[in-house]
Amino acid sequence: MGFAPGNLVTARGREWVVLPDSTQDFLVLRPLGGLDDDIAGVLVSEGVTAATFPSPHADDLGDHFSAQLLINAMRIGFRSTAGPFRSLASIAVEPRAYQLVPLMMALRQDVVRLLIADDVGIGKTIEAGLVAAELLEVGEARGLAVLCSPALAEQWQSELREKFGMEAELVLPSTVRRLERGRIGTESIFERYPITVVSTDFIKNSRRRHEFLRTCPDLVIVDEVHTCVAASGQGGSGRTQRYELVRELSRDRSRHMIFASATPHSGKEEAFRNLLGLLDPVLETVNLDDRKGRELLARHFVQRRRGDIRRYIDEDTPFPKDRLTREVPYALSPEYHALFTKVLDYARETVRAGDGELTKRVNWWSALALLRALASSPRAAAQTLRTRAASAAADSPDEADAIGRAIVLDQADDEAIEAADTTPGAGSGDSGNAAARRLRGFLADAAKLEGKPDRKITTLVKEVKQLLDEGCDPIVFCRFIDTADYVAGYLEKALGRGVTVRAVTGTLPPSERLGRIDQLTATTGRHVLVATDCLSEGVNLQDSFQAVVHYDLAWNPTRHEQREGRVDRFGQRAKNVRAVTLYGRDNQIDGIVLEVLLRKHEAIRKATGVSVPVPDNNSAVVEALMEGLLLRGSDAEQLSLDLDVQEKQLSLYREWESTAEREKLAQTKYAQHAIRPEEVSAEVTAARASLGTREDVAICVEHALKALRSTISHTSAGFTATLLPLPLGLKDALPPDRNNPLLFADDLPVRRGDAVLSRTDATVDAIAQYVLESSLDAGMDEAVRPAKRCAVVRTSAVEIRTTLLVARFRFHLELPSRTGTRQLVAEDVAALAFQGAPAQAKWLDTDAAGALLAATPSGNVPAPHARQFVTRVVDGLDGLRPHLDAHGAELADRLLAAHRRVRQASSEIVRGLKVTAEAGADVLGVFVFVPSIGEGAK
Repeated sequence: MGFAPGNLVTARGREWVVLPDSTQDFLVLRPLGGLDDDIAGVLVSEGVTAATFPSPHADDLGDHFSAQLLINAMRIGFRSTAGPFRSLASIAVEPRAYQLVPLMMALRQDVVRLLIADDVGIGKTIEAGLVAAELLEVGEARGLAVLCSPALAEQWQSELREKFGMEAELVLPSTVRRLERGRIGTESIFERYPITVVSTDFIKNSRRRHEFLRTCPDLVIVDEVHTCVAASGQGGSGRTQRYELVRELSRDRSRHMIFASATPHSGKEEAFRNLLGLLDPVLETVNLDDRKGRELLARHFVQRRRGDIRRYIDEDTPFPKDRLTREVPYALSPEYHALFTKVLDYARETVRAGDGELTKRVNWWSALALLRALASSPRAAAQTLRTRAASAAADSPDEADAIGRAIVLDQADDEAIEAADTTPGAGSGDSGNAAARRLRGFLADAAKLEGKPDRKITTLVKEVKQLLDEGCDPIVFCRFIDTADYVAGYLEKALGRGVTVRAVTGTLPPSERLGRIDQLTATTGRHVLVATDCLSEGVNLQDSFQAVVHYDLAWNPTRHEQREGRVDRFGQRAKNVRAVTLYGRDNQIDGIVLEVLLRKHEAIRKATGVSVPVPDNNSAVVEALMEGLLLRGSDAEQLSLDLDVQEKQLSLYREWESTAEREKLAQTKYAQHAIRPEEVSAEVTAARASLGTREDVAICVEHALKALRSTISHTSAGFTATLLPLPLGLKDALPPDRNNPLLFADDLPVRRGDAVLSRTDATVDAIAQYVLESSLDAGMDEAVRPAKRCAVVRTSAVEIRTTLLVARFRFHLELPSRTGTRQLVAEDVAALAFQGAPAQAKWLDTDAAGALLAATPSGNVPAPHARQFVTRVVDGLDGLRPHLDAHGAELADRLLAAHRRVRQASSEIVRGLKVTAEAGADVLGVFVFVPSIGEGAK
C-alpha cells in the first residue's frame, strides 16, 4: 500500500510520521514526537506497516496534574510546529520579545536586506541567527556565509551550532587547505559546504574574492559591517577591499543580506550612506529628513538602545544596572623613574638629531614605541629594545609614518587587530654606534627592573584583591603580549591558592582562545583572566567575569569601551559591573592620554548619553601631544597652552562632540517604527502559547520532579531540586556537570551547571521528553511515571460531568519560496472539553477547556468508578472524531491566517500558502471531571 505524508507507520519497532520527501518504495520518516535529528530513511520492503495511535486505557489512571503535565511536555518537546515562525521550535535559544522584531521585519521582505544596529550586548548575533534559521527552514535560502573578523569566527561557529543547530565550517588561512581537499571535482568550498563562517580579511584579497563572489550562498551575514565601509579617502586598503567585496555581494539583488553593527553611523555621513546603499541603492541618496525617506529606511533598519528594551511588552531584560568606574594612580619606583628619565632624554636627543627627514621619522616612532613599552612593563621595554624598529625598513618618511602609526598607535582602523598586541621594536639594527650602546644599557636596566619591586603591578594586585573581595572575577587588559605574560606570572604568585590566573594573547590562534578561557572558568575557585586586546571585541565573557581592569591605557577611548563591553552586556548576573583604570602619575605618557582622550570620552558620554568612536584626527592630536612631550619636554597641562596643540585639540573636541550629538539625534530619527509593539505582542503570545510559556515550563518541571520524589526548595531566583531520587533513565538524559541540588532559575542569566525555566534549556527538555515518553509507556513502573494518560478528578470546578481530551493534530504545510514550494508536516496539541456523555457531547469553548487544567480536586473517586467513567469515553471516541476533525480544520485556518499575517510582503507567496489538517487526530489523554459530592453528578 502507499503511504501519504502525515501518515503513521510502524517500522523497526517504533511509530513514525511519514514526511513529504517520501516515495512509493522509500519513506523519509520522523519518530512520532521526535526530533529532526532522528529522521531516517526506510525502505518499504523492510516491513513498514500502517499504524494507529493507541487510545488511552482505563487502567492507566493518574492524578489531576496528568493532563497539564502531558500538554506542557508535548509543547516543550515540539520540534516541528505549524506556526508562522518555523524555526522557533527547533532552535536551542528562546528569544526575548524584542529579538523577534528583526525576524518580523525580514519576513515582510521578498529579499531580505536588514541592518541590525542594536546596542552592544543586546544580542545582534541571536537576532541575525534567527532570521537566517527561518530563511533556511522555509527554503527561502539554501546556504549561509557569515563574514566576520578571524578573531570572532570561532565564536560565530559555536553560536550557530549551540543555539541554532547549524554545523558551519570555518574558512580561515589555517583551515582552507583541509576544506579544499574535501571538494569533489571542480566545486568550490562554498558549493561543497553550504554553511560557512568566513574571515572577511582572508576572503577579500583578489585571489580568493572572485571564487567567493561566483559561488557565494544566497544568504550572507556581515558582522561588524561598519569596518567594511568608509568615506572616500578614509580607511586603509584593507577597508577598501572589504567594502568592494560586500558591495559586489549586495549587487546581486536576489541575495539575502543581513548586516550587524552597533555603530553604523559614527558621525560620518558619507560612510553611513555607503552602508545604506548596500541595503538599497535608493537609500544612498534618499532624503532622510523627509518622512517618506525615513519610512523607506525603517523597512530595513532596526536600532535599539538598552533603555528601549530593558522593559519591552511586559517583559524585563536583565542588564547590569550600572558600570562603576574608578581611576587609580600609581607612582614609579625610584629605579623605574630613573630609567624612564634616561630613556626620555635619549628620545629627545635622537628625535632632534636625526640626519634627514626619513631618519627623523624612524627615530620618532622608535622613541615613541620605547616610551610606550616602558610605561607598560619592564618586560615589554626589554623586548622593544631587543627588536629592530619596523619603520627602519621604510623607504620614505610617509611610509615610516604609516608603519609607525599602525604599530604604535591604537588606530580605529587597524587592518590587523590580530597583530595589535605585538610589542613594537625600537632598535636601529646597527650594533656598533653610540646609540646602540646606550640602548643596550637601557636593556640591561630594564631586565634588572623585572626582579625589583614594581609599584604599578603592586597597585594592580591591591585592586584585584579588592575586586575579588567584592565578588568580582576580573579581566586585566594589557597592551602588549610581553606585559600580559609578565602580569599573569606576578598575579599567580601574589594571589595564591584559590585563585586561578591565565593569560590569553595573540600568541594563541583564535580557535584556541575560547578553549583557554573555558579551561580557566571550569577550574574551581576564583578566576583572573589577563588578556590583550585580541579579546577586546566580539568575545562574550559576561558569564564568568564581572569587572575589567585597564592595566595599560589604550590610546583610543573606543578600545576601553570595547574592553568593558565584554562584561557589561545581557547575560551578566552581577547587578553592577566594575571598571578600574590604572595610570602613572609621573610617567607623563599616561597623563596626556588620560586627560586629553579618556576623560573627554567619558564626559561626552555622560553629557549626550551615547558613546561614539573618537574621530579620525585623533592620531594627529596624539602625535602633536607626544611631539610636545619629546621635543619641548612639556607635560599635559603645559601642552594645553601650546597654541598649535591647542587648536588641534579643540578641533578634535568639536568634531567629537558634534559626532555624539548627531548620533544622539540619529537614534531618535531612525528609531525602529516598522513593527509596532502590539504586533510583536500578538505574535509572541501566539508562539509561546504553542510552544509552552514560561509558566507552563515551570509547572511542568516542578510537578514532574515532585512526582519523582525530588525535594523542591523555592528561592528568590526560582527553585532547587535534588537529583538523587530521580530514575536512572532521566539522570542519564540530563546534561553533564550539573549542580546538585540543581537550581532552576526563573530567567537568564544563570551560572554554570544551573538550569533556566525555558523550553530551550537542555535540562528542561530532558525532563519534558521523559514525562512524555514515560506517559506513553504503560509498562513502566508507575512510581517513575509522572503523568498518566487518564484521570478522574472530583472537583467543585464543574457542575456536570465534563471530559477533557488532550489531542495531537498533524498538519500539511505548503510554503512557497524562491526555491520552490516546500512541503512540511507539523504538529500541534490542543485541549478540548465537552459536557455529558460522548453520544450527547456539549462542547465547551477553548477558555473553558483550559480552565479545567487548573481545577483542584475536592475528593477521591474510587478506582472502579473511575475506570467506568474513562471506559465510557474511550468507547465513544469514534463518535467524537467528526468534532476533532472539524477542530483540526479550524486550527489549520488560524495557522494559515498567521502565516499570511507575518509574510505580508509577497502577494505571490501569500496566495500559495496552504495549511491542511490530517484527519484522525491522536488522542493522548482522557481526563474526566465530576462534581463534588453534594452537587450531584450528572
